[in-house]
Amino acid sequence: MIDPAPSKSAGEMMSDIMASVSNLVRNETDLARAEIGESLTKAMASIGTMALALVLAIAGINLLAAALVALVVWAGVPPAWGPVIVGVGLLLVALILFSAAKSALNQIGFVPTRTARSVSRDVAAIKDSLND
Repeated sequence: MIDPAPSKSAGEMMSDIMASVSNLVRNETDLARAEIGESLTKAMASIGTMALALVLAIAGINLLAAALVALVVWAGVPPAWGPVIVGVGLLLVALILFSAAKSALNQIGFVPTRTARSVSRDVAAIKDSLND
């Protein structure tokens, strides 16, 4: 007959538990770091889009303003009002682009929710194993 494995001493059990907890904390830290990295990547993309919107607004004002002002004046608007109308129109387009990018940035969650759920599950599993 084969002898069953000898039971572990309390010191060995505590050592195993501490090693498991250490590995668990290390894994959860890695998960949190990865999740935050993903959020930062999305945030940088939104910030890049916001910067592009601003550059396009400036380029649009510089390249099209004179032509649009001339068109507005040609349509019969007094010359003093042509630049005002064109400027307001271009700024509205820029505001719409900026608002869309800002909205996308606000939707990005910076809290590592997957990590929090995983830690909760791990704590429950540790409690269950200690109660057995």
